[in-house]
Amino acid sequence: MQGFDSKFKDFPDYILKITKEIWEERKLATLHHYYSPDIIVRSPSSIVQGNQSVIAATMATLSEFPDRRLLGEDIIFSGSPEQGMLSSHRILSTATHAGNGVYGKATNKVLRYRVIADCYAINNQISDEWLIRDQGAIVRQLGYQHSIDYVRELIEREGGFEKAARPFTPKDDIIGPYQGTGNDHPVGQQLSDILQCIMNADFSVIPDNYDRAANLFYAGGIETFSHDGADKFWMGLRASFPSAQFKIHHTIGRQQDNMPPSAAVRWSLTGKHDGWGSFGTPSNADVHIMGITHAEFGQWGLRREYTIFDEPAIYKQILLKKGE
Repeated sequence: MQGFDSKFKDFPDYILKITKEIWEERKLATLHHYYSPDIIVRSPSSIVQGNQSVIAATMATLSEFPDRRLLGEDIIFSGSPEQGMLSSHRILSTATHAGNGVYGKATNKVLRYRVIADCYAINNQISDEWLIRDQGAIVRQLGYQHSIDYVRELIEREGGFEKAARPFTPKDDIIGPYQGTGNDHPVGQQLSDILQCIMNADFSVIPDNYDRAANLFYAGGIETFSHDGADKFWMGLRASFPSAQFKIHHTIGRQQDNMPPSAAVRWSLTGKHDGWGSFGTPSNADVHIMGITHAEFGQWGLRREYTIFDEPAIYKQILLKKGE
């Protein structure tokens, strides 16, 4: 790959190896090599700029979860080494909550959760990133009955409603070096069209496009299947924010060797919490949701779907609006 170290045989190999080096082999100093000095990292809870901030956050996470593993399930990518490439990297992470930190006092509970990171890389460095952890899955496994219970504690630890850190919204965004929107592969367009139909309240798109035996993995650690499982998840989300604007930011489709056709779509939902759905009593709070969906397709339609967003970040925006 032009511009990349010769030890990497291709772009997925680059992403997998540097992830393992940084997190599992404790080579945090390599972030100075693999990340640009002014990298921008956006997550639902915050936006940070600069390599030093990324290194500090990485050390804090490893202090709280010292045995964390990051198992790369798939890397769906677009672009070229010459122009730069965007990887949508889906990770199955395991970790023991062995240290005190943002999730409170150590519980020694063993967790399993997913992360999807969209990273732009050129000349052996990542300079733009969109990162979503399934925080809802994490806090449930730590013993919270509901994400909102964790968020109330977090706001208190951060100094109350006036001092608590505000989640990321579009007005906080920083224009980064990557301005692409993906590629025009038909599988990516197929997933994009499905999501657009769902957000336009045409839920008949689910039985028309999903395999009846589809396996579904959703935010909050939800594992379900088939048409009714997809309908329940997406209906609950859209019903909570019926007037919010749905926007697709990035779409990739790819057919890789020894893999089913796959797609990655990064999207957002921005607007009022003005409906009854999976997020409880309407609060009229302004909410921004950053989401990423991965899907695999087979002979009978969409056969696997992975959609994650940060459930606690959504509840935090609701609670900060209500002042509860």
